[in-house]
Amino acid sequence: MFGSNDLVFKYIFTLYFVFERSISSTMVSLQDILPPVSNSIWDREYEDRQKKRYKNALVSTSRAAPPYGHRKSWLPRTQEDFSDGGAFPECHIVQHPLGMGKDTDQSSGTSNTVAVQLDEAGKIKYDVLARQGHSKDKIVYSKLTDLLPSTVTSESDPDLQRPSTDEIKDVTDKTRQALEKLTQSKISSAMPVRCAEKQAPAQYIRYTPSQQGVAYNSGAQQRVIRMVEAPRDPMEPPKFKINKKVPRGPPSPPAPVMHSPTRKVTVKEQQEWRIPPCVSNWKNAKGYTIPLDKRLAADGRGLQSVHINEKFARLAEALYIADRKAREQIEMRAQLEKKMAQKEKVRKEESLKMLAKKAREEHAGLRTAAGGPVVNDEAEKEREKLRQDRARERKRDQALQNSKGDGKSKLANRERDITEQIALGLPQRTSGGGDAQFDQRLFNQSRGMDSGFGDDEAYNVYDRPWRDSSSLGSNIYRPTRGTDSEAYGLEVEQMMANNRFVPDQGFSGADSNARRSGPVEFQSSTFGDEKDEDLFGVIGLLSEAKNAGKRPLDDRDKKDDRDKKRRRDRSYKD
Repeated sequence: MFGSNDLVFKYIFTLYFVFERSISSTMVSLQDILPPVSNSIWDREYEDRQKKRYKNALVSTSRAAPPYGHRKSWLPRTQEDFSDGGAFPECHIVQHPLGMGKDTDQSSGTSNTVAVQLDEAGKIKYDVLARQGHSKDKIVYSKLTDLLPSTVTSESDPDLQRPSTDEIKDVTDKTRQALEKLTQSKISSAMPVRCAEKQAPAQYIRYTPSQQGVAYNSGAQQRVIRMVEAPRDPMEPPKFKINKKVPRGPPSPPAPVMHSPTRKVTVKEQQEWRIPPCVSNWKNAKGYTIPLDKRLAADGRGLQSVHINEKFARLAEALYIADRKAREQIEMRAQLEKKMAQKEKVRKEESLKMLAKKAREEHAGLRTAAGGPVVNDEAEKEREKLRQDRARERKRDQALQNSKGDGKSKLANRERDITEQIALGLPQRTSGGGDAQFDQRLFNQSRGMDSGFGDDEAYNVYDRPWRDSSSLGSNIYRPTRGTDSEAYGLEVEQMMANNRFVPDQGFSGADSNARRSGPVEFQSSTFGDEKDEDLFGVIGLLSEAKNAGKRPLDDRDKKDDRDKKRRRDRSYKD
């Protein structure tokens, strides 16, 4: 029963047993030295022997299904459960008696399990699973080395060498033939009538049937079959639609992306990842109201960094400096011109004042001859001071009078516009005055256009005089009543007594008492009369001035000349 392997095993076990018995009396046992067994002992030869033992057993066991009524918890699992019968309908599971209905791959023992492949280092190539289901032309990146950049070791690398002329010619011919085949098939299929295709040569096939005998195949053991292509009608339309567009297959999968460890997203990154909605500047089919911030965000201008050339800043700074310098120069020039004009004006005013003063003195006869008595300046200063004091007192008295009860109304009436004075009738003082706070004369009146202005045919714009001329003139050109006589003296009485609108000097040969019914008439004087030519005494004034300039200068004139020269020098220095 036992083979050679069993004898060897037996012999080794016997030697071990004898050796253990011999040293047990003198030494510690081997089991005490060795560590305890962690796994059970497995022997492949022992397993094979056990399989052969059951296979070559003399007694055979048979399995049968339980009888009816006892199949509630029984399910057929193996082919022995079916024995030589069919399926059990009372068992509601998928059943394949005698292997019927099973897939051919499973029945034949084949499966889609990928065979294990090893690389040059002896490791399992797991990337075979990634290529499963893809064509051989697709590029699948499944290794870490696929992500690393390729390094060129030398210039003689075959990947960097240009192909030879023969290789280029072969590839070109193959490409041309493939393109011609595609184009010819497209053209021929699109043409309604085309030439008949050339038939392929006949093929001879030797056929040996599986059923041999006189009753089969006329007693022949073999047959020779001649296979030819069936003829086609050139006018026959195509039977199948070949222009259907078939979707392309999936492309090559992308290269895997190596991700870094997860980390917490910051607020800045969230804002950067916020993608604005796409807003078109031309189309708005739904008619939505799009805010300006959304439209500008979709424009993408926030993602662009604007770079401005620094020369623009230099140009702007240069222009600003030039403008400032120009303004300063213009201002200095204007100030200089203003000072020069002011000096010229002062000089002209001084000269005009001196000329006017000389003319007044000569006209009034105040200037004395050479060696005459000199006018006292102290008396003139005293009179000027007295005149200023009198003017100050009159101004003070007028202010005190205006500060009384009736002064405010006088000031208000004095500041009124002439149109308001005409509408209120202020030139003619109205009688009566109460404590009314408003002027009733400005209220709506019942006179005017609505009460009947006049006849439409008449051409008189004004139906009556605006105001009595006598009362109007007496009120407009009359001093204010209640003037203090103590402050102003008899000036008002003199003004009232004098004849107004009368020239100081009358014309010679004219009657002042005669009333004129028309405009003033003048008579032309005869030419050559020196007295008639110099009516205003201009010629005499000029002649006197010439004669006065020729007389010798006194001490006062010399002093005036020195003062004028000193002022002129000071103005030039300024």
